Amino acid sequence: MSAHHELPTRTMTQGTEDDAIPDDDASEVTRLFHERLQAWKHAVVYLENYVEATEKMQHAHGKEYEKVLKTVNSPLKEGHHFDQSLGGVAGMFDNIRTNTQGISNSHYETAKTLKGSVLPVFSRLHSEIKNKTKELTKGSGKGSKVVDKARNTTQKHIELLGQHIAAYESTAATKVKATEDPYILQRGVMYRLHTQIQEENNNRQDMIAVQNSFSTFEAHVLKTVQTGLGQFAQVLSAQADQQRAMYGDLAGTAQRVPPDFEWNSFVKRNGNLLIDPNGPPRSIDNVTFPNQNHKATQPLIAGYLETKGKILKKYDAGYFVVTPAKYLHEFKTDNDHSKDVTPEKSLYLPDCTVGYLDGLKFDIKGKDVHSTISKLGMSHEYAFKARTPEEAQKWWETIRSAAGQTTNDLPEKSAPSSPVESRQTGAAYPPQYAEKETASVVHPTSATHPTSALPAEGSGYATQGSGYAPHGGAPSSGVERAPGQY
Repeated sequence: MSAHHELPTRTMTQGTEDDAIPDDDASEVTRLFHERLQAWKHAVVYLENYVEATEKMQHAHGKEYEKVLKTVNSPLKEGHHFDQSLGGVAGMFDNIRTNTQGISNSHYETAKTLKGSVLPVFSRLHSEIKNKTKELTKGSGKGSKVVDKARNTTQKHIELLGQHIAAYESTAATKVKATEDPYILQRGVMYRLHTQIQEENNNRQDMIAVQNSFSTFEAHVLKTVQTGLGQFAQVLSAQADQQRAMYGDLAGTAQRVPPDFEWNSFVKRNGNLLIDPNGPPRSIDNVTFPNQNHKATQPLIAGYLETKGKILKKYDAGYFVVTPAKYLHEFKTDNDHSKDVTPEKSLYLPDCTVGYLDGLKFDIKGKDVHSTISKLGMSHEYAFKARTPEEAQKWWETIRSAAGQTTNDLPEKSAPSSPVESRQTGAAYPPQYAEKETASVVHPTSATHPTSALPAEGSGYATQGSGYAPHGGAPSSGVERAPGQY
């Protein structure tokens, strides 16, 4: 037994094996071709819609790039700071505007080309398919209808033959009409069957021709689709290349600007306003301003003195100044540069009383204008000490000349501790008296300031100027006056 098996094949047979009225539908092939044309038509419609949507997108991109252009279309703010020649930032922005406008125009041109050149390719193909469908309907479709009509006619005569043969067999002795003679009817069937087969064969040849033309037509359809998509890709690629080149030119123009181009141009344009790095810096020693050296700003004396603390009773150094405005100001330091100058205390000397100078020390009684206690009307006694007797003398003389009153009161540390010591050293230290034992005398230098406690008559001292003299010394005016007389 052979291992080779042939595929079964269908062979056309003659005679009774072939039915007069086939079971197949003559229009079935026509419908099949019609569906195929519909499939191609829809495929082409898809491509039409794709190209049309792309065209609209390109047009929309053109508008969007116009919006992008508006972001840089206005002149640069403070644009005078940039060099207006080519090769700088201003030229870079001109290049950005030009390329952005070019990109927008390229999208518009692409949309125009798609609509005018590519889309018509698919539109014409769509029309060809529609025409092919009409051709199929009018050609092979009409032939199929003729075949169906011939088959129906043959079927009716075959049925009529069967009826009369049945009647003939049932009534053999009965006379039949000539037109109903089975022989005549059978020949009529053959005639119509012959006509039917001719129509079937004609339709078959037409369908074979349509079938063969379909192969050529589909090749044409596919070739047209390929051509249209090739043009589509070419247009978009050209636009993409153009856009890529514009972006490359945009970036290249920016990269070709030298790093110091704008700065050098800026320095050249504003050389008269910029700071000369080789010039000397400003020095406060060379600065002048109105009233800088006015006599009211120059201290009468300035330097470091020591003052006794109120709590620990020890001396701490401070920087003091007597001003022409008759203030004694204390500062922590004489440095005017570290922070704003604010006095630690300020004594208005015309309202103060200056005590007697004892070597390095002297006292001042008065109110600190910055103190809260002073604002309540209370005064305080301040003890001062200089570094040398000469400095102490200078300070005391300057302060005394501006003070409202002076006394012979010694600093607290130098005052005698008992009347015995007072009598033993009466020539150098005047005795201290209680307020009820003293008489009020107007200070000879100013009648407006309060008087200090002076020794009573017979105490061994008499007033003379702003100090005291031992008993027996001549008064400064040489005229004795009763109390209350001036």
